[in-house]
Amino acid sequence: MQFRFEQIQFGQKKYKNKMYSLYIKEIKVFLHSIIGYIVMGVFLSLTGLFLWVFPMSYNILDRGYADLGSFFGLAPIVFLLLIPAITMRSFAEEKRVGTMELLLTMPLGNRQIVLAKYLAAVTLLFIALLPTLIYVFSINALGYPQGNMDMGATWGSYLGLLFLGASFAAIGLFASLITDSQIVSFIVAVLLCFVIWLGFDFIYSFNIFGSFGLIIKSLGIEHHYSSISRGVIDTRDVIYFLSVIVLFLEISHLKLQSRKW
Repeated sequence: MQFRFEQIQFGQKKYKNKMYSLYIKEIKVFLHSIIGYIVMGVFLSLTGLFLWVFPMSYNILDRGYADLGSFFGLAPIVFLLLIPAITMRSFAEEKRVGTMELLLTMPLGNRQIVLAKYLAAVTLLFIALLPTLIYVFSINALGYPQGNMDMGATWGSYLGLLFLGASFAAIGLFASLITDSQIVSFIVAVLLCFVIWLGFDFIYSFNIFGSFGLIIKSLGIEHHYSSISRGVIDTRDVIYFLSVIVLFLEISHLKLQSRKW
C-alpha cells in the first residue's frame, strides 16, 4: 500500500512538471516571436491613442472625469482581436507543422495539455494588461483634488476585464483546436467571442420574448461584464464567467480526446 501511494505521488509530480514545462514553452514561443510583440504593441498603442490622443468619446482628457470608464469600455473591443491573436496558434500550429501527435504522446493527460495552453494564454493576457496600470496612476495624479479616483471600483473593473479576457481565451483555445489554420482559428474565435459577448444582448433588443428576455440577456458576457465593471463583485457574475471558462475548456478536452482532425 505504501509503495502504491508513493507511485501515485510520483505520477502526480511528473504530470505537474510536464504541464509546467508545456506552460513555459507556450509563453516562450509567443514572446520569442515578432508576432507576440506586435500583438501586445497594437493593444497598448490602440488603447493609448483612443484614451489620450484621439478626440473621441473615449478620450479621458475630454471627458473630464478622473476614472477609467473609457478604458473598460474600450478594452473588450480590443480584446476581441487581441485574445484570438494570442490563442490562434495554440493547437492550429501544432497540427499544421505535424507536432500534434508528438504533443499527445507526452506523459500528460489531455486535460492537462488543454489547461497548460489555456493558463499560458491567460498569463500573456495578464502581461499585456500590466502596462495599462500606468493609466491608473496617471489619472489618480491628474484628478482634482489629487487622489480622488475611486480605486475600489477601478480594481473591481480590472477583475471584470480579466474574467472577460479569460473567457475569450477559453473560446479562442477551442477555435484553435478545431482547425489547422491560424487564420481560420482567429476568424472563428473572433466570431464566437462576438456572439457570446454581444449576441444575446442583440436578441434581447428585439423584445419578443417577454419575461424570458432578461434570462436570454443574462446568457451573454456583456450583461455580467457591465455588472462587475461597476466595481460590485457579485457571485452570480463570477459563477457565470467561471462556467463559460469551464464549459469551453471541457469542450476542448472532449475534442482533443476524440483525436479527430
